[in-house]
Amino acid sequence: MNKTIPVTKNEYIDVVFEDLTHDGAGVAKVDGYPLFVPNGLPGEKAKVKVIKTGKSYGFGRLIELYEKSPYRVEIPSSERHKYGGCQLEHISYEGQLKYKENQVREVLTRIGKLEDVIVHPILGMENPWHYRNKAQVPVGEKDGKLIAGFFKPRSHEIVDTDESLIQLPEINQAVQTIKEICSRLAIPAYQEESHKGVLRHIMARFGKQTGELMVVLITRTAELPQKDKLVEEITARLPKVKSIVHNVNSKRTNVILGEKAKVLWGSEIIYDYIGEVKFAISALSFYQVNPVQTKVLYDMALEYADLSGEETVIDAYCGIGTISLFLAQKAKKVFGVEVVPEAIEDAKRNAELNGLANAEFAAGEAEVVIPKWYKEGNTADVLVVDPPRKGCDEALLQTIIDMKPKKVVYVSCNPATLARDLRILEDDGYKTVEVQPVDMFPMTTHVECVAAMILKEEAGTQ
Repeated sequence: MNKTIPVTKNEYIDVVFEDLTHDGAGVAKVDGYPLFVPNGLPGEKAKVKVIKTGKSYGFGRLIELYEKSPYRVEIPSSERHKYGGCQLEHISYEGQLKYKENQVREVLTRIGKLEDVIVHPILGMENPWHYRNKAQVPVGEKDGKLIAGFFKPRSHEIVDTDESLIQLPEINQAVQTIKEICSRLAIPAYQEESHKGVLRHIMARFGKQTGELMVVLITRTAELPQKDKLVEEITARLPKVKSIVHNVNSKRTNVILGEKAKVLWGSEIIYDYIGEVKFAISALSFYQVNPVQTKVLYDMALEYADLSGEETVIDAYCGIGTISLFLAQKAKKVFGVEVVPEAIEDAKRNAELNGLANAEFAAGEAEVVIPKWYKEGNTADVLVVDPPRKGCDEALLQTIIDMKPKKVVYVSCNPATLARDLRILEDDGYKTVEVQPVDMFPMTTHVECVAAMILKEEAGTQ
């Protein structure tokens, strides 16, 4: 017998929000039927309009608040602030941290069945604004001028944005300056519908510790109009720029960067530091966008690894070697694995840059390379994983179980897959000791964690 849906489309109803979804929408229930409503906060009473219904849940729009949450804060009402990816900017920072910490605790209990694990208070930022060191913004045209900013939710309509509250000021300045220059030089914007035009995206990267700026102009065409004049004006107006790169992406795709890149001016790379470790960053390099909190995250990984200098460490999903090089400062030997060959080349260059000869890197899938190493008789005292949002591959988890490193340090960008993978390892010989949430992306719903695991047989000897 089908259950009757208690609400209908376009109906106005009064609700009380009970929770937040993983993407920050308020959750209200009508006779047990969940309604997901953006901008609603737990404890608030409100009038909402039902805009869509499904068999198991529906969606609504917030119409009027009767009672506000103590964590609600007023946000700028202008268009420029609405579409910058800041899903939680209407929540005080204290409230955001509470929400994220509760999210971690909830999924560890519900998904991982880990009720006795120590979850430490989340580590937030002293200043949760203007922290991102990278922007890549789409470019369009309106009223004969270039616009650049963010897409409206669930659309490809660009909202012209003169400031992002989570980007570093140098990044905001670079994007706006380049937009103005390109508009004045009449460089045509890319037209997605017709696949015509030139300028697709403006990208900027900034080394917070070094003060070095990189600008990347991403075009559909191999030729960049007014190239010399463009370089001249950028270098004149942005004195911190060290690198100007032209990247060509001629495909019909949502992927931002193409495979071909050419340095128009300056260096191929800029530098930045995380702690004492120096990194060379190219246009195509993966580099954490919040270096302040990255150091917090990696310091916790290093603390959980608890290295004496005699250990062999394997770092799965090593990227450009960021965690690997942190670990190499304290370990006897570190082996890093990453599927992207260009990232491995960056990792090797960064190891050489820092004089860390005890770090070696291999290109390939972690779930293929590490099992191969194990079959060849290679093992590790500590194994560190920092997987994508989907979590660890089953083959890698099985290799960890078979290899039996004394410690596993799990760095996660998705609490749900973290809880799932911890449960798998718990069922086959490991014990989760503690979990440290870290707020890498204030004003967004994302939360990172570091989890420390040890072999249960090792736990019994301590």
